[in-house]
Amino acid sequence: MSNPKVSIIMPVYGVEDYVGAAIDSLLKQTLQDWELLAVDDGSKDNSGAILDEYAARDPRVRAIHKENGGAPSARNCAIPQATGKYFYFMDADDWAEPSMLEDMVALAEEHNAQEVIAGYYIDTYYSDTEKFTQLQSAPSVVYPTQQAFRKASYKLFDQNLLYTPWNKLFLADYIRDNGLLFPNTFWDDFPFNLSVLRDIERVVVTEKPYYHFIRKREESETARYRSDMFEKREEEDGWMRDLYAYWGIDDPAVKEFVDRRYIERLVGCVENVTNPGCTLTTKEKLADIRKMITSDRAVEAVHNAKPHSTYMKIMLLPIRWKSVGLTYLEGKVISKVKSSDTRLFARLKAGR
Repeated sequence: MSNPKVSIIMPVYGVEDYVGAAIDSLLKQTLQDWELLAVDDGSKDNSGAILDEYAARDPRVRAIHKENGGAPSARNCAIPQATGKYFYFMDADDWAEPSMLEDMVALAEEHNAQEVIAGYYIDTYYSDTEKFTQLQSAPSVVYPTQQAFRKASYKLFDQNLLYTPWNKLFLADYIRDNGLLFPNTFWDDFPFNLSVLRDIERVVVTEKPYYHFIRKREESETARYRSDMFEKREEEDGWMRDLYAYWGIDDPAVKEFVDRRYIERLVGCVENVTNPGCTLTTKEKLADIRKMITSDRAVEAVHNAKPHSTYMKIMLLPIRWKSVGLTYLEGKVISKVKSSDTRLFARLKAGR
């Protein structure tokens, strides 16, 4: 297609059981003026063949095949080839409500927006058919100025609306003119979105949710043990603080959010060490936890954080006390719940 309204970019790797449903949800969109650039990132299963089948049936679907390089390289491969006025980034194992593109494009056109941010669902499956659905949303608003958005952004971060690309519509020229690409790093969504937000001026938020983020696959990136998770979270914390320093915002509410964000993710780093996939010895695990909870950053963050839930306040007590043993036991309990009761874990995580 030539110059469609929306270019949808989808990295595809090893998702033969899911990618068909993702594309079908795009074919059902009430806005039909789009192109899909589906990038097969060297899949070893039938994902690439499935893309070819859809491309043969619908000229709006373009199947691009490349050697494996990760989701960032797949997205970056498609960006220069996309011709739409707007970019939309979708994951190949999720799906979207039919009115998503039409509604978001209408908001972008009405307000000359560089970015439209929508609500979304997290569907956590605890059986083949049963799931717990968590809604992430914020009140609809059109930010009148760049500064107004910057001052309110921490509330959107706090609702987990600014980290991912798939609940957003981007003005393509803004991406192109600023040379924005996905960095070649694990969890590339966050730094890409930070690069978009850094100098953005015209932002619209809609409270309507459209996207269904699926938590189902045990092999997904969000489920596996990572030896460098703590270092990654430290890096992300630095990016967040750098953003607000660049914006010149020194607000106690922002600082509290940034500190609470850090310390809550530190709990996740502790669980990462205690989960069954970690091969460290108990002594090594305790040493890692000691390093995490006694750092100057952790002490500062846990002192300033004001958790929203009672159980999160309780979970932070071992860290406040700098008790390595209690923090380790807490991590073991979280790991046990995470592995044995997906529904309970999803509910607790949603209510933190």
